[in-house]
Amino acid sequence: MFEIGVITKPQGIRGELRVFPTTDDPTRFSLLVGKEIILRMSNTERSYKLLHARPHKGFVLVTLEGVNDRNMAETLARATIHITNEMALPLEEGEYFVRDLIGLKVETESGEHIGAVANVFNTNANDVYVIDTPEGDSFMIPAIKNVILDVDIKAGRMLVHMMDGLRELKI
Repeated sequence: MFEIGVITKPQGIRGELRVFPTTDDPTRFSLLVGKEIILRMSNTERSYKLLHARPHKGFVLVTLEGVNDRNMAETLARATIHITNEMALPLEEGEYFVRDLIGLKVETESGEHIGAVANVFNTNANDVYVIDTPEGDSFMIPAIKNVILDVDIKAGRMLVHMMDGLRELKI
């Protein structure tokens, strides 16, 4: 399952929901109209058919089957929206799902094991990978071609070029 958004609050009185997209491509919501999505709230999951989706001021406004008024919409605030693997958009060369990057062993081009990918942050310029070291420290590296030389998901390894000063970008 992939998380693609978080419901923030109702929009209006007819059950429409305001969604903060957690996907790289918020337009993907329009491709899901007519399909079943999963809402996770606390320890429960429920399936809903997505009836309508439209962008609105950095958010996506969605209508779900069976959610017809503000009271029902309010019960879904803070729910996360998930889709199945089959519904995910195909990746282009050099793109990876964040969930596949987490846990990759990180090695330098000289063969030194420097840690594992612990988190990924998206910035306007590029992604940033948080690396947890065997010593218990964490530092960040930019996901740029000069630094990330190779990613091998199947082997569970990321090969990096450690430019001067990168290890000093501690968290």
